[in-house]
Parts: sequence; C-alpha cells; structure tokens
Amino acid sequence: MGLLDDRQIDYYNSEDQKKIPKQTWMKEKLQEDYWERGTQSRKSKEQWFNVNIDILMKRMRHNESDLHVLQWRTGCEVEQQGDEVKFSKGINEYSYDGDNFLSFDDKESQWIAPVVEALPTKRKWDNVPILNQYTKGYLEKECVDWLNKFRAYADEELRNGSPPRVHAFAIRSIKDKSKLKLTCMATGFYPKDMTLLIRKYCLFLPDDEIESTGIRPNHDGTFQIRKSVEIQEDQISVYDCFVAHRTLKEPIIIIWDAPPHYVCLLPVTATGLITAVIVGVFLLAVVHLVCIFKKTGIICE
Repeated sequence: MGLLDDRQIDYYNSEDQKKIPKQTWMKEKLQEDYWERGTQSRKSKEQWFNVNIDILMKRMRHNESDLHVLQWRTGCEVEQQGDEVKFSKGINEYSYDGDNFLSFDDKESQWIAPVVEALPTKRKWDNVPILNQYTKGYLEKECVDWLNKFRAYADEELRNGSPPRVHAFAIRSIKDKSKLKLTCMATGFYPKDMTLLIRKYCLFLPDDEIESTGIRPNHDGTFQIRKSVEIQEDQISVYDCFVAHRTLKEPIIIIWDAPPHYVCLLPVTATGLITAVIVGVFLLAVVHLVCIFKKTGIICE
C-alpha cells in the first residue's frame, strides 16, 4: 500500500492483482497509464517477494509448513523550511517475521545487516555500486518529487481534515458483573493527532485508571480511538467524554446518562446524549446530584 502522511492512498494484493486508488483525488488526478504501470510494478514485486521469502526460509532453516512474513518499507520524509521543501530522511528497510532484517543507510550509501542471516544479502547488494546509487537517488529525488506531487493533489482535503464522530456507551463488565464499563469512541478523524479524555465531575481521570486502544487506522484512511473506565454500577458520579481535534472549533462533550437538567449546564459543544444501561436508582441519584450542582452554582466547563 502507499501512504501519504499516514493516510492510505493506494493498494495492491495478490487476489485483485491490480494497483487500486484509495483516495478520490488519486483516481481523478492520475491518468490510466499510471495505474497500468503501477500494476505491472506491483506484480513484479509480488514475484520478487515469493522468491526471496523462500530463500530466507531456507537460510533461517524454517519449516515451509509454518507461516512466515517478509515486509518491505520504503519512502521519504521532507521538512518545510519557509517556502522550501527539503529532503529529511530516506527509508528502505526489510523485516522478517517482525524483526529488523536489512536497512539502507542513505548517508553512507550502504546496507546495514543487524542479524547474521542478512550478511550474504548485504555483501551482494553492496558489491553492486550502481544499485546503491539508484536506491539513494530514488529516496532523495524521485520519492520526494512524488511526495510533493501527491501533497499538492491532496492539499485541500488534507488541510481541511475530517472531524471525529464521537460515541459513548456502557456495557456490563465481563470481569466483574457488579461493574459497568463506560467507553468513549472517536472515529473518522484525520489527521491522527487528537485528544480524547474521560472526565468525572468535569475532572480528567488519570491515565492509570483508563484503558485505551491507542489511535488505530480505519479502512478509509481516517483514524479511531477508544478509551474505557470501569465503575461500580451504584457509583454516584457523572462522567463525560471530552474530544478535541483541529477540525473542531470547540471540543465535543458527551455525557453518560445525565438528565436534561445537567446537560443544560454544559456548553453548546456537548453534541449528544447517550444513555447507558444503568439502574433507575442510579438515575435518581444523578438527578439529586444535579440539584446540588445548581444550588452551589458549580458549572461544568
């Protein structure tokens, strides 16, 4: 697959055997011959992978009936310096079964072998100077040219970004039936940098009380994240989900199981009301708590 700033822009697999665009602007901006050439290039790489993983399995003395994975990652990073874009870093590396196997040192124009089994490949490739010259030239020039071209094509979409859709829900804990697991989920956002926090009485809970999936990719190039906290079912508390992202003018705040009285005290940024599966006694307790908030003049912000 091809990635631009962590967003998938194209892919190829051995079933479709075709290079396919994943972004509308890729399909619109690049001519049909680009996809035809790309398809042929990916097919040749597929054949290369099949040959070389067989070589590696024999070199590692691994059983052919077991599952083994050969991965290759290549690309470049650039830095914006005023109006000028400059090459920052080139990446060309291989891993076998999840461990580093071989990588290209762009500054020294040679391959680095972190494991003994990679030494024969390093010697073979380093003995072909033109290959290393081509690899260095591709990373520093051709890759950067493509990166700048794709950035120009995607500029408007990437600049505007995609705002998160936020959901809050509760289920009974699998580990302890007397507890509820409150979950906050934000999905569909781009770029990936965002803030998702769970609050209790408008105070952020510490990380050691929170279970998090971390930021994960969606199939469409956007991202998602979930955070959860377990509470006693009869615990008298008001929890909310707080989400901030660069595409939002103000944070999104969603309350778990708060009655209308409480929601009225919140800013207009609280965009939804999600009802958790909590017993009626807890509901009454929250209502009583809201009255206390109103009498003391405490407002959640």
